Amino acid sequence: MAKKVVKKRSEADPFPKLVEQMLRLLGENPKREGLLRTPVRVAESLRYLTEGYRTDPKEILHEAVFREPYDEMVIVKDIEIFSLCEHHLIPFYGKAHVAYIPNGKVVGLSKIPRLVEVFSRRLQIQERLTTQVAECLMSVLKPKGVAVVIEALHLCMCMRGVKKGDAYTVTSSMLGAFRRDARSRSEFLSLVRLKREE
Repeated sequence: MAKKVVKKRSEADPFPKLVEQMLRLLGENPKREGLLRTPVRVAESLRYLTEGYRTDPKEILHEAVFREPYDEMVIVKDIEIFSLCEHHLIPFYGKAHVAYIPNGKVVGLSKIPRLVEVFSRRLQIQERLTTQVAECLMSVLKPKGVAVVIEALHLCMCMRGVKKGDAYTVTSSMLGAFRRDARSRSEFLSLVRLKREE
């Protein structure tokens, strides 16, 4: 049986050195006890939070597409999202609600949260994230329609700038039947009633 080889990161990895330099520029001493491993931790953390760049989102869906005559709305709601704002590298987090109306094909339900995760694990703005999820589903499944709503709290607004800790941002992308048909759109929105409205 072949032995699994686990590659260690090269000692020449420049990322921790860059974080160490940043700490110095902030006025800190990266050699003090509490910060000794911070450069490595930050490097590992940022790589994890941006691992979506190293995953093809369409491949996730292609693995679990099945022919099925079901033609009613499919909704996966309250999908937790965590992402980094590309303007400040500060997190935003919240919930995504995703629906599609099949057109002869369905996708494994677990793949929808996985798709959201891949796009959210990139430097993002919420508007783009919403559109990317919707367009990817539309491209792979060719359904009658796709709807995506994301509600999120942006720490760049809470911690700096306007400092509004309760200002949620809500974005939506409605494609196909959800854009054309007000009844489908209304049904989706009523079924995913935003948590803060309950």
